[in-house]
Order: sequence, then C-alpha cells, then structure tokens
Amino acid sequence: MSVQSPEAISRFLGADKPDSAELGLCVHCGMCLNACPTYLVLGVETDSPRGRLQLMRAADEGRVDLTPRVLAHFDQCLQCRACETACPSGVPYGRIMEGARADIFQQKGQGRRARLLWNVIMRGIFPHPRRLRLLGLSLRAYQRLGLQWLVRRSGLLRLLPSRLAEIEALTPDATNPFFLPRDVERYAPAAEPTARAAMLTGCVMPLIFGATHHATARVLSRNGVRALATPDQICCGALHAHSGDLRTARELARKNVDVFLADDPDAIVVNSAGCGSHMKEYAHLLRDDDAYADKGKRFAALVRDVHEYLVEIGIDAPAGVLDRAVTYQDSCHLVHAQKVTDAPRTVLRAIPGLELREMLHPDRCCGSAGIYSVVQSKLSRAILKEKMDEINATGAEQVCTANPGCMVQLDNGLRLFGKGGRSVHVVDLLDESYRLAEGDAYADRPVSHVPFAE
Repeated sequence: MSVQSPEAISRFLGADKPDSAELGLCVHCGMCLNACPTYLVLGVETDSPRGRLQLMRAADEGRVDLTPRVLAHFDQCLQCRACETACPSGVPYGRIMEGARADIFQQKGQGRRARLLWNVIMRGIFPHPRRLRLLGLSLRAYQRLGLQWLVRRSGLLRLLPSRLAEIEALTPDATNPFFLPRDVERYAPAAEPTARAAMLTGCVMPLIFGATHHATARVLSRNGVRALATPDQICCGALHAHSGDLRTARELARKNVDVFLADDPDAIVVNSAGCGSHMKEYAHLLRDDDAYADKGKRFAALVRDVHEYLVEIGIDAPAGVLDRAVTYQDSCHLVHAQKVTDAPRTVLRAIPGLELREMLHPDRCCGSAGIYSVVQSKLSRAILKEKMDEINATGAEQVCTANPGCMVQLDNGLRLFGKGGRSVHVVDLLDESYRLAEGDAYADRPVSHVPFAE
C-alpha cells in the first residue's frame, strides 16, 4: 500500500476548513476579476478571488504552505462577496474564505498583541451589552467634553503610532442618545398590529446609530407591525465569523437563537446588512450542532432585511415630500450575500420628491468590511477614494446605505474626499417622510437632515 507523501497532506487541518469540492468549482474564467475591489486597486492575481481560491486549493492539496506571504493575500480580502454575484459557476467564495480564516485562526492563532486586543475587545466587550454601553458612554464623554476636538487640534495624534491615529480618525459620533430595547414600547401601532417583528438591536447600532433604530421601530409601527426587542439579545457574531473566530460566533448564535425564538415572532427584522447576512447563515454555522441545527434553520428562515420586509408586507406609501437628490450605496452583504437589490430602491422611490441618482458602480465595496478599515487601513482608504469619486460625480445632496459600517466609512469619505455632511440609512429617509407628512416637530431630528454641503 502506498504511503501519502507529506507534500500531499492538506495544510488545512480543522473541521471548519474549506470544502475541497467547493474549491474545485472555480473554472478560472476570470469573471470575478473586475468585480473585486482589491484586484482593481492592486492589479495582482493573488489578490483576486480566482487567485485566492487557487492559493487555498494549493494549500488544501499540500502544494503550498500557509506562510505569512500567503496569509497576507487572504487578509487583504474584503469578503464583500461581489465575486459571488459575478461568478457563473456559483462558487460560494464567502463560505470558503470564512472556512480558511477559521482554520488559520485555530491553527496559527494571532500575535501576542493582536491576541490580547481580540480577547479584550471582541470576546471581552462585544458579546456583553453592558460593557459595550460603558464603552459607548466613555466615547460619548470623550466627544461631548471636547476632548476629541482638543486631541485633534493639538497635533497629539502625530505623536501616536500611525495605527492608533487612524483608529481615532475613524471614530464614529456617539453623542446622540443610545437606543435601548425598551424604547420599542414607545412605538406601538395605532390599530391592532398585523404582525410581530423582532428587531435586532445589535452591538454598534444602538450606540452610534440609535436614531436609525428609533426610525426603524417607528416605520414598522407606521406599517402596522408591532416591534419587539428582547433585552437578552447580544451581538450577532458576524465580525467574529468573518475573522475566523467561529467558536465565539457559534456561542453568540446559540444565545440569539434561544432568545429570539422564545418571542415567537413572525419575522426577525434587521437594519444592518452585515448582521442580517450572517444571521441568515446561522443554519450553516450551527449545522453540526445536534441541539441547535434545527433551531438554526428556523431562526434563519425568519430573518429579513428591513427593506425586504417592508416590501414583502406592502409598504404604506409615505406622503411627506423630500425635495432632494440622493445616491444609494449597496451594502455588500445586502446585495451580494442576501441578493437584496431592488427593495431599498423601491423604498426610496416611494418617497415623494426624492430623486435617486445611481452612481456608476453602486454595488462595489466602499472599503469598510467590518474591521477591515482598521486592520487594512491603507487599502481601505484607496478603495474609499474610488467610491467617493463615483458618489461626487452623481451631484447628489446625500448618500444613503443600509449598514452601519458603510455609514461610518462613507462619513469618513465625505470628510476626506467629499463635501462634508453625513450619510444616512434608507429607513431614516422613509421615517422622515412619514413624520413630515404627520406634522412631527422633529424633537429628536435624525441625521438625514444633514446634507453633504452643510
């Protein structure tokens, strides 16, 4: 009996490694190249989906080792999944890359500093709402007391390591009121509700974009839906899964499956595209868990992006006139992972007076990609610059999108390469139209009132 040579042994060793059959689906046609933001910026085959797949296949077949040079090409992937939309062979690239990162995370771990930061922040803070809120309160104090302004004006940032200075520059605005799960009780429908929808409050959204959560609850109520928000829910785990920490991602998924299904909702509505995409894939994430495999399927079947849900139930047409031009940035995990393209545009076109000006490549990534804008800041900024060129070319007064990471990134782009102002969520605009028609005094004005040029 022949003995397999060491060279033929897969370099992927864990249970979550990429599936060999799925790696073999790529036919090298190159259709993915012009859809890949990193390939368009770098022009390097190994920084394209096709190139990365070939590296993974070679590692799986024992032909290359998982060296730092090889891993760097994987790390530079945005996981925007635009290649999946372009691929004629149906290669599940996002799932394959997630498996590769999970295997590498388990095999090789991280450097001492990176491991410390991951354990403190991603495992020690993000899964714990109270700790996240304390972090948000600290950020709010830093901004409201003028410390951020002082730090930026003093030149102190130039004395810090470049990575810390870049992180500070990307710090989102936390000065607005936070959203608490009990806040949904303020927005019960006027008549008997036609449905009950559980809202994901998430980790970042209630602290940074609380106004959008309020808008979402109001919009659901305006359309006859009773919004629920269990206080026991936690971070969805998308950031953990995309970075390879599937153990933590599964722990978070199990908790959310239990608390959401306990409310027996008609739907689970999500206004964060990245979270919604990940939650729709809980069935795959928990497929080997005997206790949660079936519950994961039930949970995933209930998840709806908020725009998708509004169109499904038949949106009540708003009457408030918003006389302005906007452009829409497709959030990658909405358009490419969830395949939801028309619903946000249907919502926008339902708003009287609103003109939608499409940019050249609305479905091309803005460079946010979770924590990518921090860990791959130089490449992220190059991708953002190209995105802002397309946004500016539309001449629109506002840019809207459907994901908090995109909003933070676009706000940074507006500051660096645009006319200033703030991005908005599509739901903010819909809510503004409803409230305008109903004579609302805008006591807690959403950020949709801040145009580019203000």
